[in-house]
Amino acid sequence: MGAISIEKANRLFWLGRYAERVLTTLITYFEFYDEMIDGDKEAYRTFCDKIGIPDIYGSKENFQQRYLFDQGDPNSILCNMERAFDNGVVMRGELGTYTLAYIQMALDVLKGEGGRTDAPLYDLQQVIDYLNAFWGCMDDQVEDQVCRNIIKCGKYLERLDLYMRLGYPAKAVEKEFSKFLNRLHQSGLSYRKENEAKLAEIIGLGESWKDRSEEALEALWNLF
Repeated sequence: MGAISIEKANRLFWLGRYAERVLTTLITYFEFYDEMIDGDKEAYRTFCDKIGIPDIYGSKENFQQRYLFDQGDPNSILCNMERAFDNGVVMRGELGTYTLAYIQMALDVLKGEGGRTDAPLYDLQQVIDYLNAFWGCMDDQVEDQVCRNIIKCGKYLERLDLYMRLGYPAKAVEKEFSKFLNRLHQSGLSYRKENEAKLAEIIGLGESWKDRSEEALEALWNLF
């Protein structure tokens, strides 16, 4: 593909972000779901606070349904999956129908029986499996390096953002930051190098990076 238009680059970048947002937040949701089942009915409030979304739910039962399947909630898993699919459809020619099919199947699960059962975890595990298959298929089927680098840039930026919000250990944050920089430097995207330097400085502090987590997140948000 070589040179790529700004519009296509934006579509690829946000496809990577939304697909990863669904994947990482679903994995995190499983952990908080176990806490809610074990008796901490307010655990969902901590979840909302950590990932930076407003608590509009009022109860764990409402959260368990709306956060996963509510098309009227812009922060729901379903809405983010729809955004990933919308960006992917536009890039079908670059991604290929086979690769995009995994995004479609993940969305179909969320729109199907998953939203109508009392125990949706089996269906949610299918969504996780389809998204992991999407990433694997993209590496195998999408030949253009620019395309892959831009999608992966979005993926690792989103993962880094969520890992920092969720307070992951320093080694995990450092690992994802390294992956992100590798893709960023190969993507051809324009970015603010001073914010990259600030992120590198803060993340390089080890576990002490958490004392400057808000500063790190601000630098990440303003990188582009």
